[in-house]
Amino acid sequence: MKVYVISGLGADFKVLEKLKFNSNLEIVFIDWLIPKSNETFKNYVSRMAETISIEEDFYLLGYSFGGILVQEIHKIKPAKKILILGCIKSDEEKSFVMKAGKMTKITAILPLKFYGAIPAESYGFIRRIFDSKNSNIMTYFRVRDPYYLKWSIQKIIEWKMEKIPEVIQILGEKDLVFPLKNSHPNYVIKDGTHLFPLTKNKEVSEILAKEFI
Repeated sequence: MKVYVISGLGADFKVLEKLKFNSNLEIVFIDWLIPKSNETFKNYVSRMAETISIEEDFYLLGYSFGGILVQEIHKIKPAKKILILGCIKSDEEKSFVMKAGKMTKITAILPLKFYGAIPAESYGFIRRIFDSKNSNIMTYFRVRDPYYLKWSIQKIIEWKMEKIPEVIQILGEKDLVFPLKNSHPNYVIKDGTHLFPLTKNKEVSEILAKEFI
């Protein structure tokens, strides 16, 4: 059985590299694509799903923005099971900040160059949000194409989704990106920040071993 995996916004698979899976599974990582100019989210999802074969059953695993992607992919290529890490199951679970961002359209207003560099003050903010104890936070975010980042953040803020009952959701107790209080996850990782797949990999791996068999 194949497990197709999509990591978080701008992140490579270093965030997920410590996760362990059952030995009978084949793990297939799907790399982020750079959106085409004015590309719709629907079309982008279709391109991201091109490598997935529907000739046999498969699982989907997504982290953060990757969790949103796998839920959208499931609509066109249904998986046997979908599991999301540090992600929401519907737009109702978005944080106040994300909802405010949609109302103000601030992400669309900000110029492209804003997304092209990470000044010291932005680095400090990102570190506080994702994991204040991790000084190497930016090493996990390798995809820094400004257009990709702006487009993706806009799509997250604009995302609308009705809950898919069969989606298995794992959230960190101290996640500030997708706060626990807004959701009712299947599993809660104690003391987990948004980087819990890396920092709490043993706990997550135990869940994966149980859910992906």
